[in-house]
Amino acid sequence: MSVAGSDYSWLAGRASEERPPWGYVRLVARRASRVRRVLDAQTGDGRVLAEAVRVAPEVLAATDNRLDLLESARRALVPLGGVVVAAEDGVLPFRDGAFDLVVSRHPRIGSMNWSEVARVLAPGGGYLGQHVGSGSGRELVEAMLGAQEVDDGLAEREAGAAEAAGLRVRDLRKVGLRVEFADIGAVVYLLRKIVWFVPDFAVEPYRERLALVDKHIRAEGSFRTLAHRFLIDVRASG
Repeated sequence: MSVAGSDYSWLAGRASEERPPWGYVRLVARRASRVRRVLDAQTGDGRVLAEAVRVAPEVLAATDNRLDLLESARRALVPLGGVVVAAEDGVLPFRDGAFDLVVSRHPRIGSMNWSEVARVLAPGGGYLGQHVGSGSGRELVEAMLGAQEVDDGLAEREAGAAEAAGLRVRDLRKVGLRVEFADIGAVVYLLRKIVWFVPDFAVEPYRERLALVDKHIRAEGSFRTLAHRFLIDVRASG
C-alpha cells in the first residue's frame, strides 16, 4: 500500500482523527476567491489546494521538494492552470511581491522561512497556514521511543518569527485533536506515513514496542493520542 500524499482513506474504519474547528480548506477557498495570485508552499500531492480552489485564481503556483509527490501535485493542479515548482522547504523561487496569498498546510516543523514569505507577498497580501503543533502524536511517539521532551511554545515562536520578518499576526489559534487507532495495522501505517514521528521506523526494530501497543488496543479497544495543530494568519504591510 502507498503511504505517499494526503490520502488517508486506507485508515477508514481503523483510525479516526478530529478535524480542527476552523475548517482550513473552507478558509483557503474563501481567501483565494478574493485574490488574483495564490501560492501553496509545501503542497504535498496538491489535493488539498485543488479542493480549495475549484475556481482557480489568475495565477496558481505550488512548491514541494519530494519527487514522489511532484507529479501527483501536477496532476491535481495543472488542470486548474496551476504551476508546480520543485523547491526545497523554505525556498520560494518567485519574484518579490508575486503573490496576494501564500498558504501552507502542515509544512515541515521549523521549515517556514518567514522572510521568504514576506518577500513574495504583495503589499497587503497575506499568509494562511495550518501547522503541526508541539507534541503532536506524543503518546504514540513515546510508545515507540520512550519519554520525550516537549516544547509547548512552537506556535508562539512561529508567530514571533513572522513578526520579526515584518509581517503582522492577525490570528493564532491552537487545538488538540483526539486520534484513535482501532488496530495495530493502522498504527504501523501512520508511522510509515508521518516519517517525522519516528524517523527510523520499520516494523522489525520496533516489533516489541508495537506488540505492547497491540496489547493495549486489545485490552482498551483503541490507542489514543492527540494531534496538535495551530492556525496562523498573517498580513504584509501596505
